[in-house]
Amino acid sequence: MAQVSPAIGQGPGYHDPRSPFKPLEERSDIVSWKLLSQVTAKAEKKKIVPTFPAAVQALDRRTVKVQGFMMPLEAGDKQQHFLLSSVPTTCAFCVPAGPEGLVEVRTKKPVRYTLEPVVVEGQLAVLTDDPYGLYYRVDEGDAVN
Repeated sequence: MAQVSPAIGQGPGYHDPRSPFKPLEERSDIVSWKLLSQVTAKAEKKKIVPTFPAAVQALDRRTVKVQGFMMPLEAGDKQQHFLLSSVPTTCAFCVPAGPEGLVEVRTKKPVRYTLEPVVVEGQLAVLTDDPYGLYYRVDEGDAVN
């Protein structure tokens, strides 16, 4: 059976093999996108309701490290509010993954924008009713290696 690529904007994201950026390497000290993307969602009363496995729920309000590619939400070369994506963006106006492939990040200090992967450590919130449809947020984050 042929493997079908996920639709753009759904799932943890599709890393285009033509991308100049290597896929993220799995690290034991970082929460994996494989785990974060295990969320399921269903429509209930005109909204999407996520259901998280126990391993993801256990991370709520814990200090974790996440890695990904920056998607700025503010103008400027230093960012304190941005999205991390499981895959690099290929278009400045396109979302490369569904909500299970994105983490909203707010940092204590500005982080210089880069096209290379970044690692952020902070308190993870597992979101069940975010007004923007996000599933994960890291607050009080710090850029680390």
